[in-house]
Amino acid sequence: MTTTLQALLSGRDWLLADGATGTNLFNMGLESGEAPELWNLAAPEKVRALYDGSIGAGSDLFLTNSFGGNASRLRLHDADGQVRELNRIAAAIGREAADAAGRPVVVAGSMGPTGEIMAPLGPLTVEAAAEMFEEQARGLLEGGADVLWVETISAPDEFEAAARGIARTGAPWVGTMSFDTAGRTMMGVTSGDMVRLVAGLAHQPLAFGANCGVGASDLLRTVLGMAAARPALPIVAKGNAGIPKFVDGHIHYDGTPELMADYALLARDCGAKIIGGCCGTTPAHLAAMRRALETTEPGPAPDLATISARLGEFSSGSDGMEPEGSGGGRERRRRRG
Repeated sequence: MTTTLQALLSGRDWLLADGATGTNLFNMGLESGEAPELWNLAAPEKVRALYDGSIGAGSDLFLTNSFGGNASRLRLHDADGQVRELNRIAAAIGREAADAAGRPVVVAGSMGPTGEIMAPLGPLTVEAAAEMFEEQARGLLEGGADVLWVETISAPDEFEAAARGIARTGAPWVGTMSFDTAGRTMMGVTSGDMVRLVAGLAHQPLAFGANCGVGASDLLRTVLGMAAARPALPIVAKGNAGIPKFVDGHIHYDGTPELMADYALLARDCGAKIIGGCCGTTPAHLAAMRRALETTEPGPAPDLATISARLGEFSSGSDGMEPEGSGGGRERRRRRG
């Protein structure tokens, strides 16, 4: 059975995804340290406003407020017994918003990392992680998610565990990793490694790519690396709205709507088909991205000099494809939004 996402992918040259979850919820009053997923029960009207903001700005798909909705992360808030319920409600609110849009809009059930280190370096086995992802996936599907969306993963074993857990539900899915350490994920995965990882999965995603990371320039360098491998699946680009800065006690991303509009055009030219924003990206950014994609013809794939000139310098001199140890400094991975 063809999903809404598959139908849109087959009929369009590009799709606009959503922006940040955390940034927009913080703007609505979410406190630092508070679990956004608890707002699915406590403040459903604000979660609906989050989704409506993306839809109103022109997004073809949006991610549910369930990034940290697995048992491991919810345990930190004494809510690990509410995994199915919190995820179901996150998707159900999204289903209502999408059905009211008056056009096809995909509800993508967000599934972030467990927050634990995978064995043998840490305590989490692939099977235990797969069970956590399966539990979360079933809640999202019960709520009406069209597709499951695994994001901000850094370890290949955890990505495989997510694919295994989702396979048990039979649901379609998309997967992205965060390349934030001199062109690699925190656990050393390069853009080429991810292409090979995805190609070897038994339960193939509908699309794959990169999200979050450092800045938009770095993310597009990763997308270029993925496109160079000529993958069979569409590529996803969800870059941050500029670089985070600490201003007046809050994290502020310096990317303007104009910069993110340029990023969207470059992402398309780099080979991405699903284009959205991550941390710092608001509906104003999304609306500018949509206008740019609709009114500007595609161009040739940009070189690195063009990307850095238009979006800002890269955070390191390495794209991650050199031998281990030859790249730039290490950056801390952040939560999406």
